[in-house]
Amino acid sequence: MKPFSIAGIQMRVSASYSNVEAMKLKLDILMNLYPWVDMALFSELCAFGPLTHFALTRIEDFEEPMQEMAAKHKIWLLPGSVFHKVDGKIYNTASVIDPAGNVVARYRKMFPFYPYEVGVTPGSEFCVFDVPDVGRFGVSICYDMWFPETTRTLAVMGAEVVLHPTLTGTIDREVELSIARATAAINQCYFFDINGLDAGGAGRSIICGPEGRVVYQAQNIEEIIPIEINLEKVRRSRELGLLRLGQPLKSFRDHAGDFEIYRKDYPMPYLDSLGPLIKPQRVKELGDLIQQETPSPGKPTFVPSIPPGGKQA
Repeated sequence: MKPFSIAGIQMRVSASYSNVEAMKLKLDILMNLYPWVDMALFSELCAFGPLTHFALTRIEDFEEPMQEMAAKHKIWLLPGSVFHKVDGKIYNTASVIDPAGNVVARYRKMFPFYPYEVGVTPGSEFCVFDVPDVGRFGVSICYDMWFPETTRTLAVMGAEVVLHPTLTGTIDREVELSIARATAAINQCYFFDINGLDAGGAGRSIICGPEGRVVYQAQNIEEIIPIEINLEKVRRSRELGLLRLGQPLKSFRDHAGDFEIYRKDYPMPYLDSLGPLIKPQRVKELGDLIQQETPSPGKPTFVPSIPPGGKQA
């Protein structure tokens, strides 16, 4: 097996100015300390922070300096993600750059963090790419992992490593750490969840192996995290079972039935009863919600500050 090493870079992120020069410095430091590293991964929205105000109309303005850095150090590079404005729509987009400095893939986040990531349009295409003589890699971004169908699809497409830039500064980070472990286990893959600091998140990046075990978990300080992976462990886990026990990917393959809930025309009365996707509102008194629609029997009432789908009118 050809050795392959991935370095996660957990760094401070500003929402007020560009972080691109700081990213380039981090890459220079990384490769000076660990010249054996083959790939580097930054956190979600690391370059310009979490405000859509800084959305790029020309994503190449960000990719080009990152392409130069990848070619300079001859590494694979996933430099987090940026907001990219196309035809009036804003996407949360991650680019994959090869050691020659070519952009080989772009991935648009499928599940923006509604109702908080307002104004961001979901992507619709999955992203996998091959590292020659090493294996297949998949890309997802932050909230995507809360929807197990996303990572399962990457695994079905052959991804053995999932690169997962994240921006989480909220109190559910502890929950996400458990989801990262579970995601690695049920898909029998490596899972690199790299978070930022300050405006870029609360740190605590986590890397998990194909048995769901934690390979490394960062604290909430700046860290460079170089990890050598062993894709033979992924292949043996998928062939012989996780800890030589469950074989979830084979069982998924051999399942005889269809999951009807995924049909476009499948009725979802219970989910429909949950109401629109909105931010919770302050309740004046116990059980007292400001009503903006006529209630019907058995149906809760809500304050639709934004319409379903999380987009402002």
